[in-house]
Amino acid sequence: MKFISIFTILILLVNTSFATHNRAGEITYRQISDVKYEITIVTYTYTLSAADRPELEVEWGDQTTSIINRSQIATLPDYYQRNVYVGQHTFPGPGIYQIVMMDRNRNDGVKNIPNSVNKPFTIKTTFQISPDLGGNSTPILLTMPIDKARVGEVFIHNPSAWDSENDSISYKLTKCLGEDGLVIPGYTYPPASNTLYVDPITGDLVWDSPTTTGIYNVAMLIEEWRKGVKISKIVRDIQIEVLEADNHAPDISPLQNLCVDAGTTVDFDVYAYDQDNDNITLTASGGAFQVSPPAEFNITQHIPGYTTGNFKWETTCSDVAKQPHQIEFKAEDDNPNVKLVDYKTVRITVVAPAPENVALSPTNNSIEIVWDPCICTNASGYDIYRREGYFGYTHAQCETGVPTYTGYQKIGHVTGYSNTSYIDNNNGNGLQQGFVYCYMIDATFDDGAESYASNEVCSPLVQGIPIITMVTVDSTSQNSGIISIDWAKPKKYDTIPGNYLYKIYRSTGLWGQNLQYVTTLNGINDTIFTDYNLNTKDSAYSYKVEFYKDNDLVGSPQIASSIFEKLTAGDNKIRIDIQKNVPWVNTGYVIYRYNNDSLRYDSIAYTNNPFYTDSMLVNGEEYCYKIKSYGKYFIDNIKFPLINYSQENCDTPVDTTPPCPPVLTVTGDCDLFENYLSWTNPNNYCCDDVVKYNVYFSTTLHGNLNLLTTTQTQFDTTYIHQPVESMAGCYAVSAIDSFNNESIKSTKVCIDQCTYYKLPNIFSPNGDNINDLYKPGPYKFVDHIDMQIFDRWGVLVFKTDNPDINWDGRNMFTGKMVSDGVYYYVCDVYEYRLTGIEPRNLVGFIQVVNGNDKINPK
Repeated sequence: MKFISIFTILILLVNTSFATHNRAGEITYRQISDVKYEITIVTYTYTLSAADRPELEVEWGDQTTSIINRSQIATLPDYYQRNVYVGQHTFPGPGIYQIVMMDRNRNDGVKNIPNSVNKPFTIKTTFQISPDLGGNSTPILLTMPIDKARVGEVFIHNPSAWDSENDSISYKLTKCLGEDGLVIPGYTYPPASNTLYVDPITGDLVWDSPTTTGIYNVAMLIEEWRKGVKISKIVRDIQIEVLEADNHAPDISPLQNLCVDAGTTVDFDVYAYDQDNDNITLTASGGAFQVSPPAEFNITQHIPGYTTGNFKWETTCSDVAKQPHQIEFKAEDDNPNVKLVDYKTVRITVVAPAPENVALSPTNNSIEIVWDPCICTNASGYDIYRREGYFGYTHAQCETGVPTYTGYQKIGHVTGYSNTSYIDNNNGNGLQQGFVYCYMIDATFDDGAESYASNEVCSPLVQGIPIITMVTVDSTSQNSGIISIDWAKPKKYDTIPGNYLYKIYRSTGLWGQNLQYVTTLNGINDTIFTDYNLNTKDSAYSYKVEFYKDNDLVGSPQIASSIFEKLTAGDNKIRIDIQKNVPWVNTGYVIYRYNNDSLRYDSIAYTNNPFYTDSMLVNGEEYCYKIKSYGKYFIDNIKFPLINYSQENCDTPVDTTPPCPPVLTVTGDCDLFENYLSWTNPNNYCCDDVVKYNVYFSTTLHGNLNLLTTTQTQFDTTYIHQPVESMAGCYAVSAIDSFNNESIKSTKVCIDQCTYYKLPNIFSPNGDNINDLYKPGPYKFVDHIDMQIFDRWGVLVFKTDNPDINWDGRNMFTGKMVSDGVYYYVCDVYEYRLTGIEPRNLVGFIQVVNGNDKINPK
């Protein structure tokens, strides 16, 4: 490729050029089977050019190429021609593929592409084949990528992308491509008096405003997403011709985005005005016109300077989609000098209505939920959500699914439109007694769309098992601790004769993972048990109460644990974490701390959170705590409040808290070959015991930060580093306090701003020992080079990988001195950079003078 670039430059020097014609285009594809695809290449060319392409070569991204033929030609105004090429290809299997079409004939005179006539015209599309993603075709681009603009007038262009699979589409401004599908060297975005950007959501290309007449090319990156995964991207090359004209673009009145229920008819008017009283052509495009039944757009009034159109769309369940349907309205005037346009976008979201008639059938440990099928038969299934207690949710406009702020959690999904029941048994573990369980249902669709949520429906369980109400620590000890438990008897059996008994099981820990039988209590009314000789100091205990009627186990028993307080000592503080596993809801906690003067526990705080930090303590002194919890069930006829105590626990505060990190800045001095680091002293703003700092360094951007040095005092907040391999590198600093606690590292700061390798443009190899060798100026941090020097005919005369070069002016193949004249060089300099050894390309000319005059290089 290097030789081709040189050859192109030399051709330019001798004033020969290719015929030119390519102006704009893109590549799209359609999936035919698992790995077989049909691609469509659309190009827009200049009809007055001698160049024409009845066929194109395509690189498929799997190391194969094909020639595909042109299937359509359409003649457009202003000497444009639309060419369509269609071909098919079978890929080897799953993977990411980049389809590239490169044509040498880009049109001449593009203002923002240097020497555009000698730059290839390249378009490409990248996509992914994956069984996990399913079938896919790229979005269809409904607007042609050729347009006109006026100097000083805001320009808007939109590709009108539509995706038949309702995948998400995003848009970016990017640079035009040339050789090997890479960005064209020297490419610049068109100049704007204010700004040039692409709206990432609507796809509007906004140029505010053109400043100079001429032809400009920009590229738009159109990305397709499915379930958060990028599955394709199209690089579309767009050409805009800017003219000087006494004309103003028409204006479409503002339009509002809409959200409607499936089955609603969308009906609104679109108004366009032109201050120059030009006739206006008002059109609409977008996905709504591609579906069945399609949308309609009819002109209802058309006079000079004013046009009105009516948009009407009878939506159906087939239009339900996660992504809005985007409709582009385009107003174009008929000014004879330059036709200007305005775009407005409307995004219409079509939502399925909520499932109806949700009903619950509770048992003593599960609830069956049933509902009517969604009226949209293309629903793929239903999501089931549950929370404890009624919320009172009413969906907002276009608020689909069940939002997290309601406290509802998704507990299940059923597949199939007609599958309209679900049994909630807490994944086989049984629902717990003592709560009112509430549910909402929504319908789901293949593309991730959700319907509105159903109404909330709520129910308690049938009370047929004991409801544990107390597991409290009465005494703290390693071998003689005491815990009392209490439960509410199953009221369902109050009046039913039978032989009743309770079996008590116990496990160490919160979760009942090793339950062991403890005892049996006969009768239904004996609901209190006291457990002795426990290690309540070091462990929580969990309990299960089984209820038997006539030797048959009734329902699924609950598990409830004692409260266990875990202490974590810090600097002048102790954090208390309250651990528990209980079937009721704890609403608050009283924190008690032992008073060494009164020899009793005093209440020091109340919190609704299962944690608390006791601060302003003295390091080295012991502090002891216990917790009292308040809880409740959300059903009637259960005692309230539920009061339980934790064990007693003690700890001693000590400084284990690291200081906050410094704030680091780094500057480089390219002349002195040193980097200057400075950072803040955390003692001045967030702590008081920093004594020194660790300085870390990495030679590369993603390399590990290694310790470079440790300072002597807290006041050493600067450091000068003279790197060995390269000025490029990344730094971080941490602070260390008097207890040797190290802070997290500061934000990593990287520097890579110095380049040292420069080449002269003249030398005189005449044997006078002055400037006899061609070599660079002083340099550092260069690994090697790849330099080639050519004569004006493109013939290689010298090459080397030695950074010193030391060319004596001789042809490396003949050994003879080269003639006086201008030579062209291409030099890739491989320098140590942040990302490793990176090439930097240098190109230029060398004047060789063999006369006797002494010449100093510039």
